[in-house]
Amino acid sequence: MIMSDLSSMKKYSSCRWRLYAWYAFWLSLVLLGGLLGAWQWDRANNKQAAASARDNAPALVDPQTLPTEGAELTLNGEYISEHTFFLDNRIANGRLGVAVLTPLKDRFGQYWLIQRGFVETGTSRESPIISTPKEHVSLTGKWQQANNDGLLFGPNREEERLQQISLTPWQGVIPGFRYQGWVHAQTGDGVFSEWWQANVMPASRHIAYAFQWWGLALVALITMLVGRRYLYSSREHHERGHDDSH
Repeated sequence: MIMSDLSSMKKYSSCRWRLYAWYAFWLSLVLLGGLLGAWQWDRANNKQAAASARDNAPALVDPQTLPTEGAELTLNGEYISEHTFFLDNRIANGRLGVAVLTPLKDRFGQYWLIQRGFVETGTSRESPIISTPKEHVSLTGKWQQANNDGLLFGPNREEERLQQISLTPWQGVIPGFRYQGWVHAQTGDGVFSEWWQANVMPASRHIAYAFQWWGLALVALITMLVGRRYLYSSREHHERGHDDSH
């Protein structure tokens, strides 16, 4: 009789802990799905705000304050051609090449990094031969603030080529950039083929992701509620068995 009671108690305890584990597992999935959905929804709101800011960004001529993201800048000054680098592995219309990066000193003495456009190189690793105006130039392009979002495997700089656009290679070479970012030139002197576009995931995709996560959370909640019936019935069965043994 004692052994039977101990066996019944162990089964009852096992059922109870299985029930606790069941709730803990599925509730954690419900919570995770809810939080990730809320995070994606918040990102969608941020992307919508950023897109609106870019669409309403001003057009500035030789600005002397930090431009807003996406602002159209017209700059007048001189290229510093001897400090040109090339952004490696760019593709435009199916062609492989580089983007030309050259600092520019504007008429107020401020330094800007100019992404001058695409030059086709094919598979050659030789630095392309480009022409850079030596006299006063004027150009127009879109302002992009510096960020560190891109993945980088290995060193960024390989001789005159950069794997990722950055202001670092010019540190100690020129007096310094006043603003942390660069201008993607579209028209003007010394500008090559335009290839750059703002790589921004639309807000609608984040909204879709949010509903996917919330859908998974709902599935987890339903699974938890349906599955608990089996666990409760198993627990009640052991309870009845334990009572009948007495």
